[in-house]
Amino acid sequence: MSQRSKDEAAIKEILLNMAKAWNAGDGAGYAAAFLDDATYISFDGQLAEGRQVIQDVHQMLFDGPLKGSKMDDQHHGDPKIRFLTDDSVVVISVGGVSFGESAETDPDRGSIISITAVRHDDTWRLASFQNTRRQAAYQQ
Repeated sequence: MSQRSKDEAAIKEILLNMAKAWNAGDGAGYAAAFLDDATYISFDGQLAEGRQVIQDVHQMLFDGPLKGSKMDDQHHGDPKIRFLTDDSVVVISVGGVSFGESAETDPDRGSIISITAVRHDDTWRLASFQNTRRQAAYQQ
């Protein structure tokens, strides 16, 4: 397996682990892959700066308005990963969150995310994350 393939697999694993942590209501697990000084922009434009803030905000959400929500942990199966350098990538992925028994993403909770990941101490870490509500793609 080439180094690039290994890196892509590691990045996909980060996304899967984030979904698993979301589903467990685990703010620390959700934020674990972020750099200490990472930035996180939510779908509604709120900015969280730093892994600890990302963790705390998500734990508050998991304990409150997003309690019991489930993130589709399969949606990250084929994210678009574009290497900027050997040690930095931009990732575009889609997914969503559901509530209750349904595994279907709630229609108003489908998202497209943009992530910048960097190799840090030989491990991939998230430097930035932006979540935007999903709309139809532009047609060419």
